[in-house]
Amino acid sequence: MSAPEMNRRLLLEAPERLEDGAGGFSEIWVALGHVWAAVEPRGAGRELDQAARMQLKITMRWVLPGAGARPDAAMRFVDGDRVYRIEAVHEGDTQGRTLVCYAVEEVGR
Repeated sequence: MSAPEMNRRLLLEAPERLEDGAGGFSEIWVALGHVWAAVEPRGAGRELDQAARMQLKITMRWVLPGAGARPDAAMRFVDGDRVYRIEAVHEGDTQGRTLVCYAVEEVGR
């Protein structure tokens, strides 16, 4: 198995709630930093979910659990004008070299 070609520079963002002073809140996205990653369609070929969003497999270098720059399912990646909402993250290999993020491309944001 060959190593993935991590040739895409993605911005990792996390949501943050801002209280509005009236009991509500708004959500903003805070940049955590850039990562180099391999982005490819998930599964055999180009699979779309029910909302016709592209399902993606994003492979990046491993990050220590608990580190602020480790992605989780509440976060997203930004690639220019494209946004990939992370659905799940798991170890990419048994040697701790990569993380695999399963994501869907947000449409009409």
